[in-house]
Amino acid sequence: MREQTPDARSAALRVLRQMDRAAAWADAGLDAELRRSGLAGQEAALAARLVYGVLQNRALLDHYLGAYCSQKIDHLQKPLADILRLGAYQIVFLDRVPDSAAVNTSVELCRNFGRAQAAGLVNAVLRRVAASKEELPAVPERDTVTYLSVRYSHPKWLVRRLLTLLGREEAEGFLRSDNAPAPITVQANPLRTTPEVLRAALEAEGVTVTPGLLPGSFRLRGTGNLTRLPAFQEGLFQVQDDAAALVTEAMGLRGGEAVLDVCAAPGGKSFRCVMAMGDKGRVVACDLYENKLRRIEAGAKRLHFTAIETQAQDGRTFRPEWESAFDAVLVDAPCSGLGIIRKKPEIRYKKPDELFSLPVVQTAILENAGRYVKPGGLLLYSTCTVLPEENGQVTDEFLAGHPDFRREGFVLPEPIGDIPEGQITLWPQRQGTDGFYICRMRKAI
Repeated sequence: MREQTPDARSAALRVLRQMDRAAAWADAGLDAELRRSGLAGQEAALAARLVYGVLQNRALLDHYLGAYCSQKIDHLQKPLADILRLGAYQIVFLDRVPDSAAVNTSVELCRNFGRAQAAGLVNAVLRRVAASKEELPAVPERDTVTYLSVRYSHPKWLVRRLLTLLGREEAEGFLRSDNAPAPITVQANPLRTTPEVLRAALEAEGVTVTPGLLPGSFRLRGTGNLTRLPAFQEGLFQVQDDAAALVTEAMGLRGGEAVLDVCAAPGGKSFRCVMAMGDKGRVVACDLYENKLRRIEAGAKRLHFTAIETQAQDGRTFRPEWESAFDAVLVDAPCSGLGIIRKKPEIRYKKPDELFSLPVVQTAILENAGRYVKPGGLLLYSTCTVLPEENGQVTDEFLAGHPDFRREGFVLPEPIGDIPEGQITLWPQRQGTDGFYICRMRKAI
């Protein structure tokens, strides 16, 4: 590979290659690449748009490209497939990028990334895409699963599952929402500010602010590097989707409780517990890894919280000194993450056998966590997925084996309201939030 001046397209290609080689997360890979290359401003924004755009539309881009290429796109030598996808994404989806620029820069990527002999192929295919972009080949609709899988670039197994759960109209709404831009949602820190003061501070920085689902939550646009905003540095808010915030709303904390967050990283729900309790009481935030605990500690310091402590702990391993010690235990279990595909589009490309073993882990953590709840105390189970296998079926199994626990109804802010059955799945196409499951259980006295 020859030396080159850092640019958005090269950065995007490096991130996609790293994800392919090392199964890296897009956000982590992108952050590392932007730091390495020194890209900022519009170039950094374009790199992010390209990475996420290709991930969100890969099957559809391959469908278009396949009409003009004699070889199957995913059979091409690496990184030619991603070079073609990057070029086609710019042509089809980015109105502000001239077609000629998309083609020429893609040809240049071939030369810079050791595939100069394929420059002619890339040039020819992308020119044909550009010439046909007003009449690109339609995705055949004779087979619903294949159509939705290609149109929205989701695996067929997931499309089938969603069709079973939701029906055609809602399943397509879910898939469509996964490919829409994910909002940046923040929650005001009531211990440091008010929603009105926070909104004014953000707008004074040039940020566009609209109300979220909850009191004190806002959706932001035009933040730039959000961590550089004075309001962030002063601890006036935390970044957290409304669905995640609703998890702790369902706990109904009042202040002074002893709370255990079994799978706490990156800390948002622990922080929300502290906010709900007015920084009075005790929140023990656990994770397996010390580096994640340090992030929680840094977040608590930024938010000026004192009622939080961290512990390195495997949620499946019993701690005798914690038995029946907590008023409330939160299990935000490791899961498939299928409710947050709009934020992490690469999740859709996980192999299903990687996901289907998760209920075993979830059940083990929930079984152990139940031992830490005081008589009369609360056990809250949540995930950021929408599959019943990881949600209601896990809590059903737990309750069947623990007659001293029962589901308990709760109330969430409007427009959601009363949840008398004690469990709810939130859906992006319904509530506009991430996909989340919440189940509240009470231990008998």
